[in-house]
Amino acid sequence: MLIGGVSIILILGLVNFLLLLFQLASGLRWIKVKFGVHRKTGIALFIVAVIHGALATLAYL
Repeated sequence: MLIGGVSIILILGLVNFLLLLFQLASGLRWIKVKFGVHRKTGIALFIVAVIHGALATLAYL
């Protein structure tokens, strides 16, 4: 599963990492965002992590 020659699993992993960094920075108040933004990115982080994990598991069976 490739997009432009790059694995979808790798792309989702990078997105996952960026969302995690944003959650950490906003949770520790390094950057100030509204609580709604923090909550929505947390939900997005969960969804991307589940898809990333499921695809990685299925790819290596």
